[in-house]
Amino acid sequence: MKNFCIFADTVDYIEKNLCDPISQEDIAAACFCSLSTLQKVWHYCTHTGLKEYIAKRRLTCSAEDIINTDMTITEIALKYQYNSPEVFLRAFRRLWGVAPSEFKNNWRSTGIFPRIIPDEQKLKGGIFMGRRVDITELYRELQETDHDSWVLCFDVVDFASVNKDFGRKAGDAALTEIFHRVDMAAGDNMTAFRIGGDEFAIVTGLSDMKAVEETAQRVIGMNGQSIKVDGNDIPLSVRVGALKLGKGSHRIGYSELFDRMQGVIDKTRDVGKVIYFAEV
Repeated sequence: MKNFCIFADTVDYIEKNLCDPISQEDIAAACFCSLSTLQKVWHYCTHTGLKEYIAKRRLTCSAEDIINTDMTITEIALKYQYNSPEVFLRAFRRLWGVAPSEFKNNWRSTGIFPRIIPDEQKLKGGIFMGRRVDITELYRELQETDHDSWVLCFDVVDFASVNKDFGRKAGDAALTEIFHRVDMAAGDNMTAFRIGGDEFAIVTGLSDMKAVEETAQRVIGMNGQSIKVDGNDIPLSVRVGALKLGKGSHRIGYSELFDRMQGVIDKTRDVGKVIYFAEV
């Protein structure tokens, strides 16, 4: 339980201070633990460094500002603690693959690295390991749906091999590419979300199965296309599970929604189909 509290408090501290200077020493002090304990717990829970997580959360939030506000690049850079617009531009391009101006013209969704949600049900060897990602916006959108609607859930095929064979840089590039494919496939009234480590979703707002399949096919149609990272051509593909929700989904709890989406993704692996429809 102590490790859970440290992890949960760390996540909360980071979110509250994304627009302020953050040091690991300050986080440790706020969590009433040593720096070494903080780093150990964080690494076990996320397999990443604190600095990396903070940077990705800031760049995710900055993308939202680029899409939804009239702030200048300088204002956004300073807001998220970058010393200069040039430093921010380099960091933004490394994560998103494009400059902010191109991003604003070609993207609609911004949640590439959502906030982590600690899951206290999962422990391993006395170390808290459980985490999910924040799907609050997806949940809210479903709450507002007054008719049956399909949610498309996408899973990257063999993503673990990308990280293992080509490194974390390639893994991040693969996630950004798949998120872009999902974002491009989403219709004008649809929203794309990241719902897990290598899992994404579209709230289609559609009740017609054929129209939903056409949306899914826009993503599947790009299966096998490659990205190039450090001279390596890395082909990427996804599986898709479709889950009918919407009308009456206000009766589904947040955790249950997460589990249902994960369940339909797991089913796509079990049945070996590229698209799997699940009516619940």
